[in-house]
Formats: sequence, C-alpha cells, structure tokens
Amino acid sequence: MNVLLVEDSKNVAEVIFDYFEESAITLDYAATGTSGLNLARSKKYDCIVMDLMLPGLDGLKVCELLREDGNNTPIIMLTARDTDADMLSGFKQGADDYIVKPFNIELLEARIHSLVKRYSGQGYKTILASGDLKLDLTTHQVWRNGNEIRLSPSCFKILQVLMERSPEVVTREEIEGMLWQDDMPDTDILRKHIYQLRLKIDKPFEDEIIETIPKVGYRLKS
Repeated sequence: MNVLLVEDSKNVAEVIFDYFEESAITLDYAATGTSGLNLARSKKYDCIVMDLMLPGLDGLKVCELLREDGNNTPIIMLTARDTDADMLSGFKQGADDYIVKPFNIELLEARIHSLVKRYSGQGYKTILASGDLKLDLTTHQVWRNGNEIRLSPSCFKILQVLMERSPEVVTREEIEGMLWQDDMPDTDILRKHIYQLRLKIDKPFEDEIIETIPKVGYRLKS
C-alpha cells in the first residue's frame, strides 16, 4: 500500500515513518503543500495523509485542487483544529477523514486501512444506505425517507460508523476513540452527541432506528 505523507513537522513525520517502517505501508514524504500536490499529481497513491497547516499551499487548498483534477484518492487531514467549522471546511474541500493532533498512531493506521478498503474493489462507495436512511460520504449529506437532515461533523461521523458496521454493535470506546483519540473529554459528551443524533434521525419519524445496547454501545436496527 502506497501512502503519501504531507507534513511540515519533522518530529511528527519521523514518528510516523518509524511506526510504518516494518509494515505493509510504503510512505512517500513531502514537507510543503506545493511539493505534496506535485507528488499526488505525478504518482498513484492509495491514501494521502496531510497536515492542515502547511508552508506554501495549505492542506485545504491542496485537497481542493486535487478534487478539481478529478483525483479521488482518500485524504486524511491531520490538524490541531477540532472545531465543527474547521472540520466542515475540510469536508467541503473533499477531505474524507479528520484526525486531531496529538493522535494515536495506531488509530491513524486503522483509519488508513478503513479508507483504502472502502475505496478498493469496484471503486469508492460514496453512498451508504440502511433502510430509508442514506448518507453521502462525498457531500456529507444525510437523508431519511427522502428528507435531508443536517448533522454536525461529530454526529455525521457517529452515524457513518454505525451505518458501516450495521447491524453490528459499535462500542462506546470505539466511537470515543474515533472522535477524540487520546484526548478524551472529562464529561460524557458522547451521550449528548447520541441525543442530538436521535433528535435528527429518530424523533421526527415513526420508527426509531438507533438502538442503545446497555453497557456496550450502539447499533442501527436492521
């Protein structure tokens, strides 16, 4: 698997290279947005891992230009910015996933494999569907029974993993790790996100599809 790492911090880059040295992942490296863009245009990669703040072109601009080229290589953004507005900007420019610094490198590896698997085979599956619920991974739109539903980035990611794993149970620990990596909040914010998700996905409709599995996690009813 060939992965392009675009990261201006040598320390971060060295940690990533050391971790993947004996893995099945081969890394190419660029320290600026401009050189990263040139590499991504000249060579086929299975995934791009890119910092948001880069010298020259920033990560958002590189992402935008690649998508304008028709390059659909999955892109994971590394960033210290974790606000909904920042994440939405990235998704609008075509980013597929966000990991907030500092991050667990094992989680980065899992995200890379997950995205590459989703893109492989017959091509990138942009629409997830479960019953009358649909989710577009490209535009970050959600519909239920034909009605469009607006979700925050965090709620969108929770719904995405529930749909990808349905009808399996997704544990609280898995969801919390996906959202916050090693920087877990002191309060039970996940419960609030699930509440907000249910307000949008379940409450306006006759059938509730988000199921709580006590002391374990959540799943979508099949």
